[in-house]
Amino acid sequence: MKIGELREMKTEELHMELDRLRRHQFDLRSQAVTEKLENPAQLTKTKRDIARIFTVLRERGETGIEEQQYHLNTVAGRGTGK
Repeated sequence: MKIGELREMKTEELHMELDRLRRHQFDLRSQAVTEKLENPAQLTKTKRDIARIFTVLRERGETGIEEQQYHLNTVAGRGTGK
């Protein structure tokens, strides 16, 4: 993913993409441990994409990105029931 594409995304979309990439990174790490990872370069690419998202969020003046990510995960886990 290129930095220009990330800069065009909305902040909410960036947070969702960050969550998706973190899950993907977890999956890749699991595959690496079990020696089923076909392309080890995927780990590096995913790590750099995550760093690019952090860069764009910080350029926008976002603070507490980790806390916001935790909050979004908590809210998403609750579902739509009241």
